[in-house]
Amino acid sequence: MRRLALAVVLALPLSACGLHPMYAGGSGGAIAQGLTAVDVSEMPGRAGWLMRSALVDRLGSARRTGPARYRLDVRLDDKLEGLGLLSDDTVTRERRTLRARYQLVDLATGQIVLDETVGLDAGIDVVSSEYATVAAENTALENLTKEVSDRIVTRIALKLRALDAAGK
Repeated sequence: MRRLALAVVLALPLSACGLHPMYAGGSGGAIAQGLTAVDVSEMPGRAGWLMRSALVDRLGSARRTGPARYRLDVRLDDKLEGLGLLSDDTVTRERRTLRARYQLVDLATGQIVLDETVGLDAGIDVVSSEYATVAAENTALENLTKEVSDRIVTRIALKLRALDAAGK
């Protein structure tokens, strides 16, 4: 009986902490519906194709039944640079950097709702096998694309939640 009373007393402060579930209502909730209403613009190059595919998957834009409410414009900057050098000027380490400047545009008003930049980098060991190095560079790009797209979708969800709260 004492344990139950203690559990109830300790649970009371948690109810007032101000945390609210982001995706309340599941796929029918306001945030999930807002994310599916985002149309992702085309992006050039392999990095652009990977980024657009990741964003469409994470936003759920393919499940949209009605017209888009927002457009997401993304400009990518993908750099690969050599870092470690041996005495014979052979590169032993590379860094792949992926930066994305993105804007969320309200299609009804043309207003930019969100304008931010996100970027990550990854280190790559350059080995004697050229095939292995190219494979590592490609894998780094794929992983960076997934991470950057996750961050973009999280920021969009936070912005949509703020807009939803302001509209109520």
